[in-house]
Amino acid sequence: MKNYDVVVIGAGPAGYVCAIRAAQLGQKTAIIDKQWLGGVCLNIGCIPSKALLKNAEVAHTLRERGKEFGFSLENLTFDYGVAVKRSRRVSDRLTKGVGFLMKKNKIDVYMGTAKFTAKDTLEVTDTDGGIETLQANDVVIATGASVFVPPGWEIDGESILTYIEAILQERLPDSVIVIGSGAIGVEFATIWNSYGVEVTIVEMLPNIVPLEDEEVSKELEKAFKKQGINVLTNHKVTNLSAKNGGVEVVVESSGEEKPLAADQALVAIGVKPNSQNLGLDVAGVNLNDQGMVEIDDRMATNIPGIWAIGDVTGKLMLAHVGSAQGIVCAENIAGAETTTLDYEMLPKVTFSTPQVASFGMTEQAAKERGYEVNVGRFPFQANGKALGLGESTGWVKIITDAKYGEILGAHMIGPEVTELLPELTLAQMMEITTAEIARNVHAHPTLSEMLMEAAHGAEGHSINI
Repeated sequence: MKNYDVVVIGAGPAGYVCAIRAAQLGQKTAIIDKQWLGGVCLNIGCIPSKALLKNAEVAHTLRERGKEFGFSLENLTFDYGVAVKRSRRVSDRLTKGVGFLMKKNKIDVYMGTAKFTAKDTLEVTDTDGGIETLQANDVVIATGASVFVPPGWEIDGESILTYIEAILQERLPDSVIVIGSGAIGVEFATIWNSYGVEVTIVEMLPNIVPLEDEEVSKELEKAFKKQGINVLTNHKVTNLSAKNGGVEVVVESSGEEKPLAADQALVAIGVKPNSQNLGLDVAGVNLNDQGMVEIDDRMATNIPGIWAIGDVTGKLMLAHVGSAQGIVCAENIAGAETTTLDYEMLPKVTFSTPQVASFGMTEQAAKERGYEVNVGRFPFQANGKALGLGESTGWVKIITDAKYGEILGAHMIGPEVTELLPELTLAQMMEITTAEIARNVHAHPTLSEMLMEAAHGAEGHSINI
């Protein structure tokens, strides 16, 4: 048996960050993962998808906007396999970087499957069947989540895919049906559409990206339709099957069913926590009805010495949220100074075209909670940098409390809004008001001026509109 202060189960963005912070705080630390360092995000999620999105951006410009930019190209061809290979190189580089960080911080790495045999003891089985026993004062569960596939839907990896097969395949389908319009769905829709694939999005709810402000959803749907993406909201999938070398999806809306056919279908309707087969029942850890590990503000479970972070907790299933939880968790374990997380005020980003970024309350939610609100808006059509980029779709919207000027939320759609968000989340955390943002001189011409202009609007004195 090997003894540690802290053992982390899962080496994704939550787990490896927690392990690093624990080691920095003087804890003898180990980390366990059954497949890879960096988790889904670095290997088959966030990172390689952004590489593919960059390729898609270039492909879209060459295919659709050459005349606008003065390009004249004959016999234009695209090798999507090269794009995928580039995404794998990006992923591999970062994964190796995580391995370096483990060595740098003297964190022991175990590749294998972990299971509690007692609340402070783990049995780790490697791929060859070898078993090691680890004992720890504190154990952190960071096992993430996996794709949810409804009963009866069979993923074959050829006609019916999850994001895993989609991100690794080196061929482009001629047509694809994307089931679900969260971040995964709309990002793959963007990639495929940019390469000329016929894309249909099927969403059961009234709006795509349904967790976003309704105005953002409508603006994104409008942009997608302009790009040639077929969007079917208020449509429920009643049957999904591989058929004739492709796929048939039967959808229902207003009591009427109709079949849709395509080369492939992407199932992107949600994820489920990886909380099974860990021996959590042996340890006595509480799960909620959805199988998520229940935690408090410190990231502690109901069992002293057992903690949980990341997607397995279901708090806000985003890589950067998991990393933030990991730091807070490690600091609480070590008794170091730390903070608590306000999940509502943490950033959410979607790398579609146009991009979507938000945090905090929507305008409607703020009003429902009794706030008198001011709303500052500014369109990208009035921003010189956006016009120069040729990307003028969308706007910035900031919601504030009219009484005190407190920022309650922001919702943005447009070019590089994912990069604009941190100024506003920092302002909210530090209790900076829109009056102060408006007084902060922003360089010109930049996209960041959008925030200053929207802040002026929230204060009732818009300048450039």
